[in-house]
Amino acid sequence: EKQESSDYNEGSKGKMTLLLALVTLISAFGSSFQYGYNVSVINSPAPYMQDFYNQTYFKRNGVPMDSGFQTLLWSLTVSMFPLGGLFGSLMVWPLVNNCGRKGTLLINNLFSIAAAILMGTSELAKTYEVIIFSRVIMGIYAGLASNVVPMFLGEMSPKNLRGAIGVVPQLFITLGILVAQILGLNSILGNTEGWPVLLGLTGIPSLIQLLVLPFFPESPRYLLIQKGNEEQARQALQKLRGWDDVDDEMEEMRQEDQSEREEGHFSVLSLCTFRGLRWQLISIIVMMMGQQLSGVNAVFYYADRIFQSAGVDSHNVQYVTVSIGAINVVMTLLAIFIVESLGRRILLLAGFGLCCLSCAVLTLALSLQATVSWMSYLSIVCVIVYIIGHAIGASPIPFVMITEMFLQSSRPAAFMVGGSVHWLCNFTVGLVFLYMEAGLGPYSFLIFCAICLATIVYIFFIVPETKNKTFMEINRIMAKRNKVEIQEDKEKLEDFHTVPSRQVEKKEVTSSEL
Repeated sequence: EKQESSDYNEGSKGKMTLLLALVTLISAFGSSFQYGYNVSVINSPAPYMQDFYNQTYFKRNGVPMDSGFQTLLWSLTVSMFPLGGLFGSLMVWPLVNNCGRKGTLLINNLFSIAAAILMGTSELAKTYEVIIFSRVIMGIYAGLASNVVPMFLGEMSPKNLRGAIGVVPQLFITLGILVAQILGLNSILGNTEGWPVLLGLTGIPSLIQLLVLPFFPESPRYLLIQKGNEEQARQALQKLRGWDDVDDEMEEMRQEDQSEREEGHFSVLSLCTFRGLRWQLISIIVMMMGQQLSGVNAVFYYADRIFQSAGVDSHNVQYVTVSIGAINVVMTLLAIFIVESLGRRILLLAGFGLCCLSCAVLTLALSLQATVSWMSYLSIVCVIVYIIGHAIGASPIPFVMITEMFLQSSRPAAFMVGGSVHWLCNFTVGLVFLYMEAGLGPYSFLIFCAICLATIVYIFFIVPETKNKTFMEINRIMAKRNKVEIQEDKEKLEDFHTVPSRQVEKKEVTSSEL
């Protein structure tokens, strides 16, 4: 996998070095992987965990648990995770600016290890409150991880690999989902004895990351622009690129630093009110809302039932769910290899397009299922098409775009906004979907269809292609859209000195693309 990507990028500017590949894998495995793992880890052992809730309650109070109370406790167990994710997103800005990108990832591991120990011992301690509490902690962990990893990797990678490397965290999220689904099979850990182990395993990747990540460099952009430490930034860049001549990239960062000096650091409030970043901000919010409100979690929740109604034996449904998880991983892997050749826009439009289409057909199939026998198979196809669409575009690309649409000073605040929207919408879907389904039945997918359609229209008209451009070039495209002229002139003056090198760079890129 590493080999392929390095061969594929040999001709163009930055190549995939071993160090870059390792830091990508370690940060994605140590952080993003567990986000995916914890999203789906409680789906399979749910009945056994609910029994545990019941028994514990009975032992304490001598009366069985009220079914309404049990539903409440369970929906808390599920939804505390995205709520924690929201809190985690709100911590991104202070942490990445004070402790650095790498430092934040390391501190973050303590949350995950603590929560893993608590969840793993919850059965011995005979307490279900601890599980719910740990889900919040795991959520905070995932909220930080889902924002900091793309930021860290996006700032480290050369511009021609930024998209591919930016999709890697999403690949590990899908891998986490898959691993949790496999380990959660009844024959492995999805049983009465196994579920505390299943919940506690999440600490292992964190432990590995905590031991290994300190040996890797911090983000060079952070070192130069936030810390003002040019020497360390140069050393980090040389290590990451595998050669000594990093002057061009240092120059580009200095320019970015220059244009930022005049704007200063952005807090979330100043980001929201700043005219020059208005469309970037709206775009991020729309893409994040589209990503979560397009109902990806609902489709995952619904999948089991869709397959059961299609006549899959209830004992075998879990294997079908695993195969869907596998499709998700394979398609995200595909996205890594096509995001640099096809570009971000195409993948976003195609991804949301497939989701929109399959939601519409799924509504039809589910409502005709009782009368037309083959409709149930059509609904299986729809679920698979939906998962493919989400995996190639809707899931991975918005996080890549946040890294690309913002410069260094506004990036942490942008991730905080994007991340909060992501988790808030995730929480909302988790909470509202059960009621929506009860009220609307199969027609609830029409709402998702409409949301996908709205997102497509927005992306088509507003979101630019960012493939193979430096952060400054992307900023210039967006400045036109924001009708900001002042910044434009300022940058033109700066660019006056660097025009020759810019043009040479462009020629190189085009020849390698041919």
